[in-house]
Amino acid sequence: MLTQTTSRVLEPSDLDAALAVLDREPVTNAFVTSRVQIAGLDPWRLGGEMWGWYEDGILTSLCYAGANLVPICAGPRAVRAFAERARRSGRRCSSIVGPSGPTSDLWRLLEPHWGPAREVRRHQPLMVTDRLPDDVTPDPYVRRVRKDELETILPACVAMFTEEVGVSPLAGDGGLLYQARVAELVGSGRAFARFDAHGKVAFKAEIGAATDRACQIQGVWVAPEYRGTGLAAPGMAAVLRYALADVAPVASLYVNDFNTAARRTYQRVGFQEVGAFMSVLF
Repeated sequence: MLTQTTSRVLEPSDLDAALAVLDREPVTNAFVTSRVQIAGLDPWRLGGEMWGWYEDGILTSLCYAGANLVPICAGPRAVRAFAERARRSGRRCSSIVGPSGPTSDLWRLLEPHWGPAREVRRHQPLMVTDRLPDDVTPDPYVRRVRKDELETILPACVAMFTEEVGVSPLAGDGGLLYQARVAELVGSGRAFARFDAHGKVAFKAEIGAATDRACQIQGVWVAPEYRGTGLAAPGMAAVLRYALADVAPVASLYVNDFNTAARRTYQRVGFQEVGAFMSVLF
């Protein structure tokens, strides 16, 4: 019997209740929802535990505890419970990421035990759109990456990740997990690129998370030698066209607030700010 307020690790039988919580904020929760829809709540398949917070016996909040720690629809009491559980179990994640309010509260409680972080990005605008821009023509040379082009796209993905996060994704396990993730995106038709005349990647982006209600574009990158040449906006418009036609009715992304060039590009192709994420990187 559950007490009136309690937290516990969810089990596969809790799937419908967890999906109902995730469905309350389909854009914000797209990353975790897409994983849960594929893997369910079995920790081995999901790549982590899903913690639940109950109010009056009803599941109201979640926290995904895997490679990332992600609070979901979490109010103050849920955040405190998740922070206590995370403190007891010790840090096993490489980042804390989620809506800025609950993520900030979670980090405030965990910092004395888990700190210092390598970097804290407190304000990362969450942007969405449900239509193609009127005044930006999609780049006709941006297309899906083929499976036989994995070796060509991978160095661009590594360069983007290293530039964005500050560490190489090849550290630790030699990049096996990261390469598997890139291969998964390519294999599922959610990796896009423009290749130059020499076969090198000039622009790339992926649809990293996808549900039937929303998808999340990630990994947007222009090769250094092509920056400032006008590839970014038409490239994003092309990826957006694929996303809205083939994946979901709404596309989202989040971006560092200090990346003014990227924010201008996303606004130019019609993305509007609807909230903010926060990331704590270890």
